[in-house]
Amino acid sequence: MKKYALLSVYDKTNIVNLAKELIKQGYEIISTGGTDKLLTQAKIKVTPIEKITGNPKESFDGRIKTISFQIESGILFDRKNPKHVEEAKKLNIPQIDVVVCNLYPVENIDVGGPTMIRAAAKNYENVIVVVDPKDYGKINGKITDQLRKDLAAKAFYHLSLYDSQIGNFFNSEKFPEKLTIPLQKIKDLRYGENPHQRGALYQMPNTSSPLAKLKHFWGRELSGTNTGDIFTGIETVRQFKEPAACVIKHLSPCGIALGDDAKQALERAVAADPVSAFGGVVVLNTKMDEEAAQVIGHMDIVACPEISPEALELLKRVRKSMGVYTFGDIPKKRSEKWDLRWFAGTMLLQDFDDNIEDSFNDWKIVTKIKPDKKQLEQMKFGFKAVKAVRSNAVLVVDENIPMTRGIGSGQTSRIGATKIALEQAGQFAKNGILVSDSFFPFDDSVKLAAKYGISVIVEQGGSINDSASVMAADQAKIAMVFSKRRAFRH
Repeated sequence: MKKYALLSVYDKTNIVNLAKELIKQGYEIISTGGTDKLLTQAKIKVTPIEKITGNPKESFDGRIKTISFQIESGILFDRKNPKHVEEAKKLNIPQIDVVVCNLYPVENIDVGGPTMIRAAAKNYENVIVVVDPKDYGKINGKITDQLRKDLAAKAFYHLSLYDSQIGNFFNSEKFPEKLTIPLQKIKDLRYGENPHQRGALYQMPNTSSPLAKLKHFWGRELSGTNTGDIFTGIETVRQFKEPAACVIKHLSPCGIALGDDAKQALERAVAADPVSAFGGVVVLNTKMDEEAAQVIGHMDIVACPEISPEALELLKRVRKSMGVYTFGDIPKKRSEKWDLRWFAGTMLLQDFDDNIEDSFNDWKIVTKIKPDKKQLEQMKFGFKAVKAVRSNAVLVVDENIPMTRGIGSGQTSRIGATKIALEQAGQFAKNGILVSDSFFPFDDSVKLAAKYGISVIVEQGGSINDSASVMAADQAKIAMVFSKRRAFRH
């Protein structure tokens, strides 16, 4: 029997060269629609698919091209089964040994393509299936059993990715009974969380996440920890319209600040905790220019929306191994439906903790002393900042400057986080603002804040001991505001 290769692709990258190679290998080409037209223009002999199926050419505006008894049979029959081979001859079924197909955009809901791909992948022992132009070169040489399995696996994942996007498009439920999360690999990582753990970064199709647009300019490749730190930084600075900088270590900010420009924001973020900033990850929400680059010292990673050539050259001289990345503009609106958290075999889907500014209208002053307008702006900055810190989280904001002075993060007690934040802030705690990501279970944090001279406290409220905390604040002449919103981050 003649050997046929069926080529029907939406992405026509390198399809002409592939067709020429397949002809050299003794295949006759069957093709459809636009692929047929392109190959014919390249003077490649092609058998139009309607000559095999007997169907009208692209009936119903091209909705019916490949779906047919002849095509599916030609892909699916078992070449090792003499009965199948004989039946194929009697029915004049072509032996299609290669299927090269990729799909229409999901909004067009390809039907014929997935049918062919699935049939070919099922019959992988007899049929080579290729869904990615990057794999064309793999079928030019010896075809091993493992290669057949690998290409079949990729085909099934390709279909799963495609169908899951369609399902998610039609889905109107926030948390449907069944759900498939489509993922595509962005890149292999240097390692995962630790050097002995392999890792790779994936994205959901059509995501707006800046991580999906990371561009590497210089220095070290990313590890899983680096990636998490960049994500934390982006989530922090995206909240601010003003130039903002964040220094991150181990998925938690150690310095957050705003400025009139990138340089000032960076200077403040580093100054917030210069000891922890050493070897950290720096993220900006604005362009890195040469002046800002002069602030960068011994850092592991620098990530920003854009970087000037002069800034890049300067950073190259600062540290050869320092990774420099850009991620483009941070979109104002997310494209993703869910904030996902993976727990080894189970997954949490939840709403994103966004729209934090809407909650400011719900704040309640609970003490005799009220914060002034200037303090209120510092409080808002602090609440956005504490939202990015790992819980239990308490931080101290400078009296006048929009920058953190002390951050207590990841503590198992509220008082423990408060102690760290105040001790780190030191002299800058006087007249500063203390912000907590949840309520104070006791009045001990308020009393400790009073000893450091804190002028304003923002906490969630809602503890059975709220009255004790309010009384302690009144006695210390501290203004206290209940945010009425928890801001945990884990």
